[in-house]
Amino acid sequence: MSESIEKIKCLIIGSGPAGYTAAIYAARADMRPVMYTGLQMGGQLTTTTEVDNFPGYANGTDGTAMMEDLKNQAERFGTEVRFGMVTEVVLSKEIGGLHHVTVDGAKIIEADTVIISTGATAKYLGIESEQRLIGGGVSACATCDGFFYKGQDVVVVGAGDTAAEEATYLANICNKVTMLVRKDYMRASKAMQHRVNKTENIEVLYNTELDEVLGDNVVDGVRVVNNISGDKKEISVMGLFIAIGHKPNTDLFKGVLNMDDTGYLITEGKTTKTNIPGVFAAGDVQDKEYRQAVTAAGTGCMAALDAERYLGALA
Repeated sequence: MSESIEKIKCLIIGSGPAGYTAAIYAARADMRPVMYTGLQMGGQLTTTTEVDNFPGYANGTDGTAMMEDLKNQAERFGTEVRFGMVTEVVLSKEIGGLHHVTVDGAKIIEADTVIISTGATAKYLGIESEQRLIGGGVSACATCDGFFYKGQDVVVVGAGDTAAEEATYLANICNKVTMLVRKDYMRASKAMQHRVNKTENIEVLYNTELDEVLGDNVVDGVRVVNNISGDKKEISVMGLFIAIGHKPNTDLFKGVLNMDDTGYLITEGKTTKTNIPGVFAAGDVQDKEYRQAVTAAGTGCMAALDAERYLGALA
């Protein structure tokens, strides 16, 4: 392990919209932020082919290009963006204390403030064809990608509130929505089930699982299987939405930072403050309600401002 310890004012962990926005604001406040991108530079948006709902892109853009724009903007103001993975943290509980962070199991950093923007990872089924067609008709976000399937037939996989919300949202813009429910009942709340059942263009197939996603470069259908009878059938659809939940990337902070029972970091009131002084959380890592690029960017801004005020109070 390296014996040299780097001391910085502001460390940003994660490189999605929240992280880059935090970096822009922190850099403009002369906090000289250092960002470690994690293994997926740019975060979840780099798996999205088209982005039409982020302000400022009148003609739309794609996720990778948008994240490159944000990276360039953060670097223009002096952010140092580094490719690397934070592997260990020792966070000080004292106001003004230094936070010790290990990167790639070797490099040690002491930071006055830490902004956590490690995001959340959508859960997928793990089928080879599903993974191959992510961005080609397979999505985990109806509000992000549903627009591209306006007037088309789509499938939603899932049985909880998230799946019910995705299905009813898609039903407003799509021709028909077919829900695949693994058991003979839905786990969604009664209110959400009622919304699904009263929506005429939603069909719920119970005891039904996804067997295969059909299509070479884009989705043109799915094959489903009844897990009671074993019968299989193909459904012609243009889009497949997996709505079985997200996992926040917070394993590194278990037992240190307060989080809810699903692992999302808990922040104080309308701030981005965690239970540790000088440590802030932004983006999907602390937001399980909206999970949009624009809301993540907003909390990234908040985290940088919170960090700046924290440092200002120590001066």
